[in-house]
Amino acid sequence: MSIRTYGGDRVRVRVHPRVHQRHSDVDDDDVIAAFEGTLRSRARDTHPIQWVGVGLDRKGRLLEYIAVEDEPDGWLVFHAMLVTRAVLTEVGLRR
Repeated sequence: MSIRTYGGDRVRVRVHPRVHQRHSDVDDDDVIAAFEGTLRSRARDTHPIQWVGVGLDRKGRLLEYIAVEDEPDGWLVFHAMLVTRAVLTEVGLRR
């Protein structure tokens, strides 16, 4: 778990253990770096609202992630992996 400050606001970012279990090449610090370095994201029409995003991890790789705001100023990333063409298209980074 990580707590970061953006413009004076504290934001907590948690990574679900399932992410690393399914994708052993992606660790929590990679996911948090991608979340913090988001290049593009968009809300999905779900309840609760899921945000799909693409960002650079600390190794310079493009990761995709899906997160929900699960508390005020708190995010849970429950999916993350190397970016796919489908997600690049979904967020508008590919046609």
